[in-house]
Amino acid sequence: MATKEIIEIKRPEIVDVNLRIVGDTPLIMHRWSDKAKRMMLEKQMGKKLNKKENKNPVEDFICSMYWMTDLPTEFTEAAFEEAIQNGAKFGFPVTAIKQAAISSAYRCGMSKDKVSLQGAFFIKGTGEELLEEVKYDEAPIMREDMVRVGMGTADIRFRGQFNSWYMDLTISYNKAGAYALEDIINLISLGGYNCGIGEWRPEKGGQNGMYHVECQ
Repeated sequence: MATKEIIEIKRPEIVDVNLRIVGDTPLIMHRWSDKAKRMMLEKQMGKKLNKKENKNPVEDFICSMYWMTDLPTEFTEAAFEEAIQNGAKFGFPVTAIKQAAISSAYRCGMSKDKVSLQGAFFIKGTGEELLEEVKYDEAPIMREDMVRVGMGTADIRFRGQFNSWYMDLTISYNKAGAYALEDIINLISLGGYNCGIGEWRPEKGGQNGMYHVECQ
């Protein structure tokens, strides 16, 4: 008589752990502005676009960042400085940090695919964009980059850059699962070195947005 194999499923032990990532290279913001998304949608819907508006570098700079406090009502340097003086807070999507860890593990041969690590851990964020605050010692500055868009056309992009930054993250993972906390921390640090986050990161041919997990 054949014996039945009994599979034991352990009760999950979901715990939260706080850790800090510290930037090793500048973090460049790359959020799509509401205006840019609207124009893209109108073009895809076949609507006739209005005459191209003049570029406002300060507006592009301000709108490139993920604001966790109110966006300035005016897109001027004075309005931005006032927001900073009033304690402006900026964030970044925590999903980018998780994807950097997963992508790095796959690239380094530590995982056979990217899907198997999706449920290994989660990073808690705020709002629809799942943001965590980017903390800084110096206010973000405006940087100017030449880029190529469609058929080799050149354009100038103005984006926010944090030269010195860090983020305090809350990691959720299954303590009874296949991955120990040390494994997850090492994955996050590896993601910060191999892939990074933001614009011109290592994964996209640059060296910005690199970080490491600060030892507790």
